[in-house]
Amino acid sequence: MKLLEERIRQDGRILGKDILKVDTFLNHQIDPELMQKIGDEFATIFRDVAIDKILTVESSGIEPAVMTGLALHVPVVFARKNKSLTLPDGVWTADVYSFTKQTINHIMIDQRFLTAGERVLIIDDFLANGQAVAGLVAIVTQAHAEIVGAGIVIEKAFQQGRQLLDEAGIRVESLARIAAFENGQITFMA
Repeated sequence: MKLLEERIRQDGRILGKDILKVDTFLNHQIDPELMQKIGDEFATIFRDVAIDKILTVESSGIEPAVMTGLALHVPVVFARKNKSLTLPDGVWTADVYSFTKQTINHIMIDQRFLTAGERVLIIDDFLANGQAVAGLVAIVTQAHAEIVGAGIVIEKAFQQGRQLLDEAGIRVESLARIAAFENGQITFMA
């Protein structure tokens, strides 16, 4: 998606060797018009697939997931990272390691919102090492639901995330695939 690549070039900041900060439009401040275009793009990409639910992890995956759900007319469910008093005991769970925060998040979804046989599209903001998506895959598996694909806003193709999903047989569609960070520049895959 050229518009997204342009925005990453314009506003993205490289931190260290492998972290991309896009807090001006996705991870802190949100550009709703760009998110709507992202949702429309995912809806176009996955238009040939029957989808019952969209699944993501809080918090930065919610915006593109909601816009995709709006475009596809399907509900969006997000995995919580912290259990609140209102969340029941009947939850699907997985542990997800965050490389940017250096912590393990215990993610969970109320079992009422993900049930056996549902066809699930995963949408997430980043694919790097694949831990967040792997956690969602584990939850979908626990629920005996079916993963129909994963839509990723930004993929760091130089990390192992896609390989893990390819090995699991999951269709992965990324809107911007970064090949490398070199000398402060972002190189996208063709």
